[in-house]
Amino acid sequence: MDANNNKPKSSNLFNGDCKRTRISHVTIMDLPTVIMVEILSRLPIKPIFKCKTVCKLWYHLLTSEVLSFKTNFPCMLLSDEYYSTTWLLELKADYDYYSLPDNRPIRLSSKFHLPRLKAPIHIIDSCNGFICLLTGSANNKNHSIYINNPLLGEYFKLKLPEWKKGTCRTDYKFCFSEASGKYKVLRLVFSIASMPKVSELEVYTLGVDEKWRNLGQVNLGLKPVWESFGNINVNGAIHWLGNSPGTTSIHSFNVGTEEVKSLPVPRDVGTDPLHWMLTELGNCLYLADTGYNGYVDIWWMKEYGIAQSWTKDRILTDSIPFNIHYSNLRPIIIWKDGEILMQRCCGTELASYNPKEKKFRKVNVYGSGNAATRYIPSFYSLKTVMGKTFQVSNLYPKTKIV
Repeated sequence: MDANNNKPKSSNLFNGDCKRTRISHVTIMDLPTVIMVEILSRLPIKPIFKCKTVCKLWYHLLTSEVLSFKTNFPCMLLSDEYYSTTWLLELKADYDYYSLPDNRPIRLSSKFHLPRLKAPIHIIDSCNGFICLLTGSANNKNHSIYINNPLLGEYFKLKLPEWKKGTCRTDYKFCFSEASGKYKVLRLVFSIASMPKVSELEVYTLGVDEKWRNLGQVNLGLKPVWESFGNINVNGAIHWLGNSPGTTSIHSFNVGTEEVKSLPVPRDVGTDPLHWMLTELGNCLYLADTGYNGYVDIWWMKEYGIAQSWTKDRILTDSIPFNIHYSNLRPIIIWKDGEILMQRCCGTELASYNPKEKKFRKVNVYGSGNAATRYIPSFYSLKTVMGKTFQVSNLYPKTKIV
């Protein structure tokens, strides 16, 4: 037997003879859906936006109900209502925000991300990848409310109740009930006769209610509600500060049961309530007392609803970088190495506070704006929430996708 017959035949691929070799090409679209989901969930936001416009197949894959997950990157929405611009800033764990040049956020446009609106847009809040948008002024009837997923380019316009005679202002809140899995929009209606103590509370449940439900009058305290009725969602309830004669309380609205209750404030909090700022951090209520020179007292409610669990910490404001103007720094999120990312209330200047070192560092961000909102991008489709009864609009079919 010829010894040469026992020799393994060399591959034509490595001999340069490619014409006679049929190579099986495997593309990313040949992978199982589960693997595709895992890959997409790890992509930064910018590549995801680009992938949607590659072809119809990729678009339908990215917008299908199968990909109803959140991305791994916490983000912030920076908005400038005067210029009607909205930016999406990714908070990347491996990016040096302190020494590297400004991190450029993604500008969201009406071509791919936001509803096509002529009036300025105000971001009310975000929940699980959806954002609630107000266009126009809430002080009169000429305004609209939209629910939008900028990652998918989907939006839904809510039909608002009739503007009643004597109404002088409305205020909105967007929230999610973990118990029922439903999204709700709250609407506070102020009349000239009742301002600012009492208002009517109306609720609209996405995908369920055909019209708004009136829950009656709610005592919101003497402090104007639009200064504190905001993005404070803890333990399945939203919270705000309210002043009554001789006392100040924290009011809560349980999103699931739709009940209004009161919570105690820290017993030893010192200054006038006008200097207080209520917010949420790490799923805990956080109360900042900014009425002092040189420092800020912050209080954490470690156990929800327990008055004795309020714990005080003191931040020295002389450690704030000289190029950040101190004006009620508001905590946004706990991020890298347990540091607290904070935003100046009247702008998008950002600083990171290290509780262990008790020091601030400036966070370099490119972009302008006067408001910041926490945001976790998600592929969860608004069509799934609204169901077949309600018509959800989509920006992408109007663009050319081959």
